[in-house]
Amino acid sequence: MKKNFLWSRVGAIAKKEVFHIWRDPFTMALALGIPMMMLLVYGVAIDFNIRDISLSVHDSDRTQASRRLVDTFTSSHYFSVRPALSPAAALQDVIGEQARAGLIIPARFEKDLLAGRGTQAQLLLDGADNSTVGPVLGYLGGIQAISSMRIGGFSPPALYDLRTRFLFNPELNSRWFVVPGLSVVVMAILSILLTALTVAREWENGSMELLLSTPVQPLEIIIGKLAPYAGLGVLAQALAYTIARAVFHVPFVGNLLIFSLGCLLCLATYLAQGIFISVTTRNQQVAMQFSMLSGMLPSNMLSGFVFPIASMPIFFRYLTVIFPARWFMEIARDTYLKGSNILDLWLPFSMLILLCTWMITGSVRRFKKDLEL
Repeated sequence: MKKNFLWSRVGAIAKKEVFHIWRDPFTMALALGIPMMMLLVYGVAIDFNIRDISLSVHDSDRTQASRRLVDTFTSSHYFSVRPALSPAAALQDVIGEQARAGLIIPARFEKDLLAGRGTQAQLLLDGADNSTVGPVLGYLGGIQAISSMRIGGFSPPALYDLRTRFLFNPELNSRWFVVPGLSVVVMAILSILLTALTVAREWENGSMELLLSTPVQPLEIIIGKLAPYAGLGVLAQALAYTIARAVFHVPFVGNLLIFSLGCLLCLATYLAQGIFISVTTRNQQVAMQFSMLSGMLPSNMLSGFVFPIASMPIFFRYLTVIFPARWFMEIARDTYLKGSNILDLWLPFSMLILLCTWMITGSVRRFKKDLEL
């Protein structure tokens, strides 16, 4: 006899899951502690604007021109200077990681400049630390222009005036870029990890057999079990949004309704993925490992959170298409900083709807097949 779908049974299953969550401090700490810890720690620790770069300096010239060159590095607030007794000592500071860069100013530096012969100063950089090399090379253009003006007493006339304006993030504040992306990472880890343990726990404890002896449908079990964790996911996102706005002062210039819709689509997709993992594994330890592998790693490495997708090899660029975090990352950053509307975000929303439908359908079918075994 075909059983009818009843919301009362869904409510009963959801109520049971709420009681379990309330009695389990680990689940509550995981749901609310992880978002706060990741946002506060990552938001403070991750800073792409590198400052206080230790610069080992050996000045063989010791003239006014060489001192002005060193002062230009110091006054930029990007470098902190430490003297070296010889060129070899400056090199050893970089090799021994006592300094992240070394500046060697040769003798006759000022004399050659005044004579119009031109001269050179050498900057040593640790090529093994490419996270520093890029920003330092970016700083050098401005430092060289300013030092040339200070040493020569004048600035050569430019052939044209190129003025730069940074849109959406005028101060290039890296926290404005990092914190919205963290909300995506938090959702991916939290929703998959929590739901992956639910059904697996039921199978391990033997309570699934009791649940199956009642007149319930697979869809009722799935909705009933996911509803409390969906509520926790929404609460975690609200907490992440509050921390981003109140603690890190990240602007939000977009439509909150569009952002919320993207949150719900991504949340539903990852909740369904967690259910699929738990039904497939039936073991909490294995389910946790699979959830971390399919949730944490892609959301960090293949979503555009740290590494731009356009810079990835072509295989990984196509691989990112199957991860909801990649599409929600675009929605989060664009709504926070650009104020994009639904037409601007049609592609990420379309992909999220497609992935959400595919994952929910697959989870229901897998769960139903599992019950019929």
